[in-house]
Amino acid sequence: MIKYIGSKRTLLPVILDAVRAVPDASTVIDLFSGTSRVGHALKAAGYRVLANDHNAYAAALARCYVEADAEDVLADATRLVHELNALPGRAGYFTDTFCVKSRFVHPRNGERIDAIREAIAAKSLPPELEAVMLVSLMEAADRVDSTTGLQMAYLKDWAPRAHNSLELRVPAVLPRSPHGKGRATCLDALDAAALFEADIAYIDPPYNQHSYLGNYHVWESLVRWDKPAIYGIACKRVDVRERQSIFNSRPRFAESLRAVFAAVSAPVIILSFSNEGFIARKEIEAMLAELWRGRATITTIENDFKRYVGAQIGIYNPRGEKVGKVSHLRNKEFVYVVRREPAAASQVGVLPLA
Repeated sequence: MIKYIGSKRTLLPVILDAVRAVPDASTVIDLFSGTSRVGHALKAAGYRVLANDHNAYAAALARCYVEADAEDVLADATRLVHELNALPGRAGYFTDTFCVKSRFVHPRNGERIDAIREAIAAKSLPPELEAVMLVSLMEAADRVDSTTGLQMAYLKDWAPRAHNSLELRVPAVLPRSPHGKGRATCLDALDAAALFEADIAYIDPPYNQHSYLGNYHVWESLVRWDKPAIYGIACKRVDVRERQSIFNSRPRFAESLRAVFAAVSAPVIILSFSNEGFIARKEIEAMLAELWRGRATITTIENDFKRYVGAQIGIYNPRGEKVGKVSHLRNKEFVYVVRREPAAASQVGVLPLA
């Protein structure tokens, strides 16, 4: 999986336990799928997963790890990885934009990314196989990048891994779930919530002003391959300024999250949220208690973690000078498990984890 702020790697056991505790559940919606780490784990556990994300790179990850099945794509993906790894580099848009004008990837690897991406585009592969190959390329580029995990900036000097040779690997595509084929979409969360129906909805929305499109614009351009105009030192896509998520807006966040809850067709909702988010735990619990006309039972699971690596390093200006101190090095991640119950009143419980 690619390096990703907000990744639920450390929360996976908690999320999986919460899903397994729902009797007879077979299908799970993941409305903000991101890297599809959660969706991939759920599929591995036997669930049918319906994954969605409004960013193209995240939708490609979901199509690879949730929708594509090993029995359909693995043989072709293995052949293509071998073929594409043998291509010589050829500088193009990626090299010029992300290796010369900026320094996200070493030019030697950028040239190979250009060559491989052009070859994938020329093959007109079936959507699922194409997604597997794009994920293979994205993950290979991630292994040799020169960032702290965000694409808001790059390191002043090349990271040691940036000098390694880019190498494609076959992604860990899973066999089809016994409950049926998964699905991946690239929709607004509200539209996906209205489209899907499942036993459980897992919701992991953005929780502050930082845009995932802005944080991972290199992957968006690599997947879309639309070679857009750029701006700024980080060479962001110009549409980063335009494609603003309502979930990155403090004034609109609570209303938007409430609308998603109302649109979801599932009797159980599992919500991941941080204490660094726009709204506090009490407000979220009050919001959840309103669901199903007050027929909601809520359990809150509290977890304490280190913040992402960029926060550990500190705050620097574009010249590489340290200009500020981070306020804290740890944060709390909450998992809210909400069940529709026959009782008239909601109940709120607390379950702290060590």
